[in-house]
Amino acid sequence: MVRVTTPGVRLLPNAITVLALCAGLSAVQFALTKNYAMAIASIGIAAVLDSLDGRIARLLDATSKMGAELDSLSDGISFGVAPALVIYVWQTGADRIGWVASLIFAVCMILRLARFNTLLDDTEQPPYASEFFVGVPAPAGGLLGMLPLVAYLQWGEGWWSSQYVVWAWTVAIAALLISRIPTLSLKTVKAPAKAIAPLLLGVALLAAAIIQFPLVALLAAMVLYLAHIPYSIYRHRWLAAHPEAWTVPPSERRAIRRARSPRRLGLRPPLRRRVAGAAMRAVRLPRETVRTPRVTSENGQRRRSWRQIGLRRK
Repeated sequence: MVRVTTPGVRLLPNAITVLALCAGLSAVQFALTKNYAMAIASIGIAAVLDSLDGRIARLLDATSKMGAELDSLSDGISFGVAPALVIYVWQTGADRIGWVASLIFAVCMILRLARFNTLLDDTEQPPYASEFFVGVPAPAGGLLGMLPLVAYLQWGEGWWSSQYVVWAWTVAIAALLISRIPTLSLKTVKAPAKAIAPLLLGVALLAAAIIQFPLVALLAAMVLYLAHIPYSIYRHRWLAAHPEAWTVPPSERRAIRRARSPRRLGLRPPLRRRVAGAAMRAVRLPRETVRTPRVTSENGQRRRSWRQIGLRRK
């Protein structure tokens, strides 16, 4: 790749990062004027710009240490401080517990970004580690923290807008930010050639849904993201247990997974897994018993065998 030397082009990723920072801070101003829909939109715009600056920097080979530090600062403010303040302003008259929950969210976001920066220099990670984030990434965490507000704008007052529910949700998302739970990274996802047409169709339908039903589409995206976490944990554990699949494409990984399944190997699952309770006891095979012949003495009385008196045969 030819390295770009034009100063204006090299500053383009940093300019996008600054725009993301401005969009995140604008969310606080919209919240102060009670325009919560625009506050959510501002954080969404910041998330889109945050996903573009890194890709553009790698495409133009314009990465720099300053750009990395600026990106971390922008993420901390746009997805940590801004959502916490928006939620706190929304809960008018919130008590001290609300402010503590907002502080916890902002601090956990900063800690999550600090850990992310340290993991970038870790060269001892396995090859599959680049396919996962450690914890929920910053843009997703910032949007997930505002899920109660999105539900309030869509359906009005409800249990989801209760102060205790909102603050408990805020602390729970903060815990996901600093957790060790693996989540999938979209940066390493590659669609096969035969899936390009359905993928483009899905993108078109998603764009239409966002235009017509923006809040519902955002709620559905948040729920789907939370639902993918169990699969991400399963995939991470499977890769950790199969080193032969670390450096192969996804199609070959599926072949490995199918080859190791009992049905692909021609084996039948155990009978006990398909029959339970009384049915299991009904089909259980009887135990083989060892019958010893009766031994009688000369006077016709039955003589006890060596098994009945607890002795072993020599």
